[in-house]
Amino acid sequence: MSKTVLYPGTFDPITNGHIDLVKRACRMFDKVVIAVAYNPNKKPLFSLEQRVAMAKGIFAENKQVEVEGFTGLLVDFARQQNAIGVLRGIRAVSDFEFEFQLANMNRHLAPELESIFLTPSENYSYISSSLVREVASLGGDIRAFVHPSVGEALQQKFKD
Repeated sequence: MSKTVLYPGTFDPITNGHIDLVKRACRMFDKVVIAVAYNPNKKPLFSLEQRVAMAKGIFAENKQVEVEGFTGLLVDFARQQNAIGVLRGIRAVSDFEFEFQLANMNRHLAPELESIFLTPSENYSYISSSLVREVASLGGDIRAFVHPSVGEALQQKFKD
């Protein structure tokens, strides 16, 4: 029986911290679905289609990884994907309370779905998409934080 885990997020943009978690999840699961969320409450820099395309480009050679955009409830999408769990990254203690709330809500809505938490490698523990966007918008060097294709896309967005 194939074991699938969802890794949901807005990935605006996908960072090396996200990539690290996906690669590590591939060691534990047969399939990792990067579930790129359309969230009408957020104002993403990149469109859903652009965010999906960036992630697909990064993982094009990895047959264990699929990238899908989704709308609606995560638990409904997880069921459509036959996922057994939801992977979430926790960078710091400050992430825990929110992630704990989400995990409990998901458990209430879909008791069969497990929440799996991973911490990023130390060298990625301080990276967030919002911080990367801010540094890029101010002309800072983001090469250590994102895949080269994502860095290019960010440079294009913030061209003068």
